[in-house]
Amino acid sequence: MSFLADAGDLSLFAFRAARELVTPPFEFNETLRQLQELGLRSAPLIAVSGLAVGVVMSLHTRASLERFGAESMIPAGLAIALIRETGPLTAALLLSGRIGAGIGAELGAMRVTEQIDALEASAVDAFRYLVVTRVLACLIALPILTTIMNFTGIFGGFLAETMTTGMSLELYFRRAFVLIDMSDYVPATLKTLVFGFIIATVSSYLGFTTSSGTEGVGRASTRSVVLSSILIIVSNVILVRLIFFAFPEV
Repeated sequence: MSFLADAGDLSLFAFRAARELVTPPFEFNETLRQLQELGLRSAPLIAVSGLAVGVVMSLHTRASLERFGAESMIPAGLAIALIRETGPLTAALLLSGRIGAGIGAELGAMRVTEQIDALEASAVDAFRYLVVTRVLACLIALPILTTIMNFTGIFGGFLAETMTTGMSLELYFRRAFVLIDMSDYVPATLKTLVFGFIIATVSSYLGFTTSSGTEGVGRASTRSVVLSSILIIVSNVILVRLIFFAFPEV
């Protein structure tokens, strides 16, 4: 029963966040600050991770395709795998660790030190100022960071290929994008909006409902990462099925 109650509270929290996203007033300055904190400062992590993922995927793909004499398909196969699935999911899971833990810990600390109560006592809408701005920042940042991961992953594949076979940059990218069109990129990138919403709302909810002092702050940070990651993986299964239904040519 406690689990069902928590699930219901989280659903109501997420519904309120979605509703207030599109209703004024809007906290533009705080949203920009959160974009810098949650998005811009996550870019190096995403870029380095994408580069490493691209190199590893290229090496593994080569080991598999060499058996069939299809080495020329390595760039296209890597690009399709990254853009359709690996890039969005990996970026979301990485960001659930960095962003989710940060939001959960920050809002949890504000709750136990009564800073949220002080905001509300000052006639500030704490939910709109603290939660809605973070949700909007995540919705904007996730697709951009996913695109960065896709590009750096493809570039990492090029580095692996050029070290192995000496393939030129022009030839690699021509082969990489020969089978890619907007129907591959757009649906896969749009689903990261759902991932961003999950990360922000789950982490904000756990931070907002923190109790038990500093121990509760640590617990909220850990639970934010775990629950966000689980929901991202589960929702990804549903979203993939919806994408195949809506875009049967993908």
